[in-house]
Amino acid sequence: MSEDMHLKIRNLTNDDYDQVKVLMDGIYDDIGGAWPEHTINKLIGDFPEGQICLEDHEKIVGIALSVQVSYQRFSNPHTYDDLIGRKETILNDRAGDAMYGLDVLIHPEYRGFRLGRRLYEARKELCRQHNLRAILAGGRIPSYHKHSDEMSPALYLEAVRERKIYDPILSFQLSNDFQVTRLLKSYLPEDEKSEGYATLLEWKNIFYEPETTVIESRKTQVRIGAIQWQMREVESVDEMLKQVEYFVDAVSDYKSDFAVFPEFFNAPLIGLSPDQRNQTEAIRFLASFTERFKTEMSQMAVSYNINIITGSMPLMEDGTTYNISYLCRRDGTVEEQKKIHITPHERRDWVIQGGNDLRVFDTDAGRVGILICYDVEFPELGRLLATQDMDILFVPFWTDTKNGYLRVRNCAQARAIENECYSVICGSCGNLPQVENLDIQYSQSAVFSPSDFSYPHDAIMAETTPNTEMIMFSDLDLDKLKRTRSEGSVNNLKDRRTDLYSINWTSDIITK
Repeated sequence: MSEDMHLKIRNLTNDDYDQVKVLMDGIYDDIGGAWPEHTINKLIGDFPEGQICLEDHEKIVGIALSVQVSYQRFSNPHTYDDLIGRKETILNDRAGDAMYGLDVLIHPEYRGFRLGRRLYEARKELCRQHNLRAILAGGRIPSYHKHSDEMSPALYLEAVRERKIYDPILSFQLSNDFQVTRLLKSYLPEDEKSEGYATLLEWKNIFYEPETTVIESRKTQVRIGAIQWQMREVESVDEMLKQVEYFVDAVSDYKSDFAVFPEFFNAPLIGLSPDQRNQTEAIRFLASFTERFKTEMSQMAVSYNINIITGSMPLMEDGTTYNISYLCRRDGTVEEQKKIHITPHERRDWVIQGGNDLRVFDTDAGRVGILICYDVEFPELGRLLATQDMDILFVPFWTDTKNGYLRVRNCAQARAIENECYSVICGSCGNLPQVENLDIQYSQSAVFSPSDFSYPHDAIMAETTPNTEMIMFSDLDLDKLKRTRSEGSVNNLKDRRTDLYSINWTSDIITK
């Protein structure tokens, strides 16, 4: 029969009632058969997009009926009668923020072709288009009467979930990403096979956005501008800040939401130190400029209407040296993230110590985290940030050799895949032999994505030419992340076995 099929999905019209009645009478013979014609016609009049049919050569072989409802009302206990008004009319709430699935029926001769899945996908797409919070449904459990003598409804639901028992409705609902949120008693008393019980099922629309003004709306398309910085000899702090502003201006001209700088990008200022051979004093000398860089880069963020990830710089606090990155938002606010894991070189030669806080920052272009260079090689940090709904991970780095660079690159790409987020690495290039510890460098900046069908095949969104000063741009779709986390080929975050393992932070994760 499949060779002769010509399937088409469309909305029901009033002229379809005769076919709808035949279909419903044949399938619902145990609970009263078809709805009256005026009931179906009112559904079509009240919510035409929600009444969907599947036809084969103009013969209706499947239908899906829906209404709009209040999520708060119908995500709580209710009965089928709560949906019914006078004279068997079904109540549609035009202001409702959820969709209620009334019926999905497939003609017996057309079962086995997964046609019900097509109707469910059409219903989900409608839910997204109308920006509704969820699809709710009261699901019959028609095989329960076969097991009611030996198990309670709750145990029956668990057995179906574990696939020890097959239920034609519940098993299908679970396979279509619906979650059972509660058991409903006396939902449809005349349903003897279910003994009056039903499941309250819910499919959440991960793209749902509460009504906001245009000004308040969340950006879903985000542009990153990363500066692969050339280390160059400078004569003054003013000269270097002019170079910083040049790049901020250039990246802003391309309407970027973020400008990203590398780790220790202002290290050439060490060349101005009276005694750079004393590396501990040289890094403290460099730290004396950090407050000015933070202030002026924050002013640039406001002036050029762009969020700036300031790479990293040394900072002196109460006699202790840290490696710190700032997020300078375009609204004038500034946040900080200290490097947590310190490399042997930083610890030995510069006496830098690690910070103790891990932060996720809200911005007008997504929720972001910052891991400075070596920190990205510790997967626990990326996972902790991911549990705080991070969208973009920024990794400013500074490496001297290719093998050091590859550690950062490969780990950053792994963080993007395992945490279903974007990661951005940004480094510096060039040789500066007259400055201690800046004689050689290796970098290739890049943006990585999760590894799934909706992203580039190699999960690389963009990358620079190695060891060449340049700007790299990449456009990121935050809605793709939502879809990946919910409906991707794999679901790394959802599928974690937290019953077996977990990651704990010994102090509070500070979420902004």
